[in-house]
Amino acid sequence: MARVTVEDCVDKVENRFDLVLLASHRARMVSAGQQITIERDNDKNPVVALREIAEETVTPDDLREELIHTLQKYTEVDEPEPEAVPLIPSASGGATGGESEDKDAPMDRMTEEELLAGLQGLQPPPEQPAEPEVDEEGEA
Repeated sequence: MARVTVEDCVDKVENRFDLVLLASHRARMVSAGQQITIERDNDKNPVVALREIAEETVTPDDLREELIHTLQKYTEVDEPEPEAVPLIPSASGGATGGESEDKDAPMDRMTEEELLAGLQGLQPPPEQPAEPEVDEEGEA
């Protein structure tokens, strides 16, 4: 077959550097065992890759996406957010058919005044005697 040149491929991939990246990626894919889309004609994998690009049997956009995918080390996966789970199960042991569990569960509600009164009634922990300070020479 006739020799493939860069000019044959430049109209498909405008940037020569991108062309080299895409052709080398396609050549690696062929080496890994992916099917070629043209006849090999005793050509090596890089030449086959360039001929595939020149004859438009593979699209540069698809090659670009595959190349980007292989270079990514971390792929972000959108996971569904967990559903809200009640912290305190209801007294009946399970959800009732369509009724809200908030009506069945007893709630302890406290006003600010009750909270302040409860805090004032708390005893502070007993104070422990402070240890004597020791200076650099080890004397008290």
